[in-house]
Amino acid sequence: MAESAQKRCHALIVDDHEPTRLLIARILEQDLDLQVSLAATCEVALRVADKQLFDVILLDLLMPGIGGFDVLKLIRSESANIETPVIVVSVLDDQDSIDRCMALKAHAFVAKPVNRTVLTAIVKAQLPREPQGPRNNWRAASG
Repeated sequence: MAESAQKRCHALIVDDHEPTRLLIARILEQDLDLQVSLAATCEVALRVADKQLFDVILLDLLMPGIGGFDVLKLIRSESANIETPVIVVSVLDDQDSIDRCMALKAHAFVAKPVNRTVLTAIVKAQLPREPQGPRNNWRAASG
């Protein structure tokens, strides 16, 4: 792998809706030159977040299984990404949901439908100056 690819920041996108996952991935890859991994389920997200360090995680709330709130809670308490910025990307944009996300230590909230300019600015603000470290090329694209 080229040295420049190893130094790229790496994002995990967690969303059960494939078109949304792919849209966010394309925005982050094109606008911010991020390396992107995808998780279509809460369970995959937790497995990946426990084994690999990311520079930022984008998380949907309304997902089958344990759901986004519990994924956020578990990432903050039991994963390798306890300190990784988590940006919630959700249609649940009421103040109670936003407050609950912030209480669970989310760093930012983006309402769906996603505005490219807003998403890019919020993700960029959360990225570290230097990537966390070498990355592997794992990419979950399961639907």
